[in-house]
Amino acid sequence: MAPWAELPRLTPSSTRPCRRRSTRLPPDSRWSAPVIEAGAGQSGYLYLDDQAKFDRFIASLSGADLLAVDTEAASFHRYRDRVYLIQLSSRTATAIVDPLTVADLGSLGALLADPGLETLFHDADYELRILNRDYGFTATRLFDTRIAAQLLNEPGIGLAALLEKYLGVTLDKRWQRADWSRRPLEQGMLDYAASDTRSLPTLRDLLKDQLEAGGRWSWAEEEFSLLSAIRWSPAGTPEEAYLRVKGVRTLKGHQLTVLREVFAWRERVADELDRAVFRVVMNDPMLAIARAMPADEQALRELKVLSPEQVRRWGAEILAAVRRGVEAPAASIPVFERSRRPPPDLAYDARLERLKSVRNAIAAELPLAPGVLCPNAILEAIARQEPASLEGLTEIGEMRRWQRAVLGERLIAALSAA
Repeated sequence: MAPWAELPRLTPSSTRPCRRRSTRLPPDSRWSAPVIEAGAGQSGYLYLDDQAKFDRFIASLSGADLLAVDTEAASFHRYRDRVYLIQLSSRTATAIVDPLTVADLGSLGALLADPGLETLFHDADYELRILNRDYGFTATRLFDTRIAAQLLNEPGIGLAALLEKYLGVTLDKRWQRADWSRRPLEQGMLDYAASDTRSLPTLRDLLKDQLEAGGRWSWAEEEFSLLSAIRWSPAGTPEEAYLRVKGVRTLKGHQLTVLREVFAWRERVADELDRAVFRVVMNDPMLAIARAMPADEQALRELKVLSPEQVRRWGAEILAAVRRGVEAPAASIPVFERSRRPPPDLAYDARLERLKSVRNAIAAELPLAPGVLCPNAILEAIARQEPASLEGLTEIGEMRRWQRAVLGERLIAALSAA
């Protein structure tokens, strides 16, 4: 009997509840363990909500050739985003791991790092970053169905589109923006989560067959090998985050310091409530407040950018933030550096246009999206550096080997054309 055979399997038909109590989580109902009874059937999956079940399932994967992985987070709902669910599928079993009740996930990290196991993702760039952020996990040998679809020039590269086309599987989109931090999780949410990885091994095989048939498997292998270097890193410093708000450059003078103070206030409130920042105050109302710098509640209401409830609940705090911004020293007002355009270089422009023309022609021949075949940033680097040979293209850091093989000679020829 497989080590996981004794574990409960969940199916869409599971309806009778059974009670479980978690001793690791606060007694808030939001954190209560799921109340679900196991069912049986080919569409079943395992629900791993304690360490022993998790350890047995991981042990059962010994000798598996691949493992499909997906995660569910709650950034649409929570300020303190984290992984709230991990879905795992081998060729023969699917499991959902509740990381809120399984304390030690280290054995999963060891599996992902094992070069003998292929880790299968859809959009590995995102999944690897959050797994690295929360657990320090890395993966060694990967397959990304999203990248595979791009290299096959699929018109739809989302998982739902691919499963529908290749397997006739329709995902239930009701749960795409569900709050995965909630407990208990609804049966439909768990069914949806399991469906994200259950069909990935079969989809992977079909996509690989097409890549091999089209002579593009080596392209995919190179792209997949680069994924192993992905790590999470924060986007800028928290102190500068307000300067990344869309529309910030329309503000001047103390409007900017008002935005800084209102932004900082919103961060504090969102953190205290563990609520996504846009669920406190959205960016556009925040910009309108910074632009108008209202002095009292009447002026704040007249802006008509906040609901009556927001004004009632937070109006005084927002006005206090506005005052702090208005009274901020002039020296603290940020200054945007104007990007200076380089002087016109007609020869460079002509080279770049020739390179784009060649790239676009080859893309149409293959066919493949021009940006997938060779992004403009690479063509711009080639136009600047003007390599004289295929060997010279190796100095273009972002250019792949497969891109040099497919495009290289014609790009070099385009550079020398007058």
